[in-house]
Amino acid sequence: MLLRQLEYLVALARERHFARAAAACFVSQPSLSAAIRRLEHELDVPIVRRGRRYEGLTPEGEVVLAWAHRILAEQDALRQELAAMRGGLTGTLRLGVVPTALPAASLLTTPFCDRHPRARVSLESLSSAEITHGLAEFELDAAMTYLDDDSLRHVRRFPLYEERYVLLTPVDGPLAGTSEARWAQAADLPLCLLNSRMRNRRIIDECFAADGATAAPAIESDSVAGLYAHLPGGRWSSVISHAWLHMFGVPEGMRVVPLEGPAHGPRVGLVVVRDEPQSVLAEALVKVAREAGVRDALDALLNSYLGDGS
Repeated sequence: MLLRQLEYLVALARERHFARAAAACFVSQPSLSAAIRRLEHELDVPIVRRGRRYEGLTPEGEVVLAWAHRILAEQDALRQELAAMRGGLTGTLRLGVVPTALPAASLLTTPFCDRHPRARVSLESLSSAEITHGLAEFELDAAMTYLDDDSLRHVRRFPLYEERYVLLTPVDGPLAGTSEARWAQAADLPLCLLNSRMRNRRIIDECFAADGATAAPAIESDSVAGLYAHLPGGRWSSVISHAWLHMFGVPEGMRVVPLEGPAHGPRVGLVVVRDEPQSVLAEALVKVAREAGVRDALDALLNSYLGDGS
């Protein structure tokens, strides 16, 4: 059995198409098909359900695929460990981040790159479900996500910060002069918010409901950047996580107003797979996360905006 055969199988399962899998592996389709047939012969089990086109894997094939992910991950871990022994980490850290935590990701990735200049970071904005899948299939080394996500299994969790929600509103708006606003008051403003598919929006809706209100935003976005794009101009208000201030700050003509309610929301943290093999790159990121002081940095940033009234 060759590692290359396992790489072809992983590519085929990911692409679900022989030609696309071959292209991803930079080989011809006949070469990829022949390699997988040799793998079936060596293991003496059918791996691929074949028809006129790719129809998925057999039950035996699913077992082989799970082992293929593990074996290839062990190969990567071996290379990383040997590289570290030779004089520093190399390779690419594959980091998945939920969209609402993306603005704070540089608080980890920048010190990681400073400490390990020969390593690289591949950063992907992914949903919680995509992160769970990526970790389980060894397609990700680590992820920044909500730590109370019940779909996460067999992972180690390292808290980074708790979301704090504040109102961004025009400086000439009705709530700009208040020291603290109620959620029900914010619900009456012309709002732009993340859409209901986003975990952050569902949390915010629960906060509105706890104050007897329902938010009816005129504009919804599936990204933090799309939301922020509407804030300059003095028309719209929004409820944001304080972590977004690290990347986007406070648009000109806007003010940050605290909202009544819990001081902290759900925890965002770093997660890595608990099972072996342990990624040397992921362990290096964990060490950075423990020393980065992400929560203190974000809280200090928020307090600076609240303190100067901007």
